[in-house]
Amino acid sequence: MPKSITSPDDPEFDDLVSRLIALAPSLDRPNVWPAQQLKLCGEAGVFEWFVPPELGGQGWSEADLLRGYVKLAAACLTTTFVVTQRSGAMQRIAAGHSDIARTEVLPDLVSGRMFATVGISHLTTSRQHIGKPVLAAQEASGGFVLDGYSPWVTGAELAQHVVVGATLPDGRQILVCLPTDLKGVSAGPAAELVGLAASRTGPLRCDDVFVDNRWVLGGPVHEVMKQGLGARTGGSQTSALAIGLASAAIDYLKQQAVQRGDLADPADSLIAERDGLIEALLELTDADTDIQPRLTNNDLRVRANSLALRASQAALAAAKGAGYVAGHPAGRWCREALFFLVWSCPAPVLQANLCELACIQE
Repeated sequence: MPKSITSPDDPEFDDLVSRLIALAPSLDRPNVWPAQQLKLCGEAGVFEWFVPPELGGQGWSEADLLRGYVKLAAACLTTTFVVTQRSGAMQRIAAGHSDIARTEVLPDLVSGRMFATVGISHLTTSRQHIGKPVLAAQEASGGFVLDGYSPWVTGAELAQHVVVGATLPDGRQILVCLPTDLKGVSAGPAAELVGLAASRTGPLRCDDVFVDNRWVLGGPVHEVMKQGLGARTGGSQTSALAIGLASAAIDYLKQQAVQRGDLADPADSLIAERDGLIEALLELTDADTDIQPRLTNNDLRVRANSLALRASQAALAAAKGAGYVAGHPAGRWCREALFFLVWSCPAPVLQANLCELACIQE
């Protein structure tokens, strides 16, 4: 068995990155799933990072997790995105109220023997304009009955459990570790996405599904996602992935600049911007410092989105016509950069990015 990666600076990490880079082009084919990539991550101990030692993990600090995400995303954004959804499920199970999920499901997630994901976007950013909850819950004897759907669930077709949220008639919400083999649970088909299609993201449907109280992780309570159940939506991890994608494009530009002097100044400028954003990202994790972080989470997200868009397009411009041919990484980076305009994108962040695209000074 390969040695587990124990820090972002572990030499073993470089080997994993190299292998993920080599496999990344294979995810541009139709109807694929990063099974081999996730297997490599499991063998390298990646899933141990997100869980405390007393539950079988390594319990990496937030700063180390973000540095790890930047490196993984630079190697393969699709795989890293799937890891975020898996880790989101793991962290919520670890911190939740369900003993059965923590003792019977979590060990297999940490080891990589099982796959779980999350279905929570409808509680935060997705379908918020609709008057009634898209996934409703009703109290029943010994549990809850779920009816409706979660619109964006990564790897729903392959998951044995989905950490999903639902809303009761009085507005309170629950978070459950939903076994996908329960009667009435169905997944798919996955959406045909512009980028990251191999994440197999699509709807998870619940048709009058009874969920025993043993699987409830949190609630019923108003705004269950704000109850500190082990993970946060969006925020700094999303910025870390955007910075990682930008890093892949910037590294390509830097390599091309060795032979083409006209690319040196753009490459140096993007490198400086990227390095500054990584410093700002890590500042947000330092609770012990008296220094005020230079950027808020939303400000960082705006700038990380912008950098991902501009760096990927710079790489495409440097690649010229070759970059516009299917299979070239520059084209894939451009498509993947668009993802950050829609993934867990709060209204203020979207507005700021729209103003930048329209050259409007806020």
